[in-house]
Amino acid sequence: MSRFLHQLAHARTGDKGDTSNISVIAYKAEDYPRLAEVLTAERVEAWFAHLRDASAGPVRRYEMPQLHALNFVLPGLLRGGVTRSLALDAHGKCLGASLLRMEVE
Repeated sequence: MSRFLHQLAHARTGDKGDTSNISVIAYKAEDYPRLAEVLTAERVEAWFAHLRDASAGPVRRYEMPQLHALNFVLPGLLRGGVTRSLALDAHGKCLGASLLRMEVE
């Protein structure tokens, strides 16, 4: 049965220059292995492909099993930085909320 990521985890976000980072934190420790299996850097990169400048580099994933969390660093996602972006709230909570709409097996 498919579920949405927001049913298993919440997100925290940050940005620096044109790079955004999104941490996905499991609500329950027992859900972390499932998140680590299905939420790959490649899948997150594909999720945001329409927004990212891919020439800025690949999406990187950092595992934090003690916190039941994954941190994704997305270079080129903010297209020059938050203050230079013409998009409405193309950073922070908006990006985290977008990722939490992903379906997981």
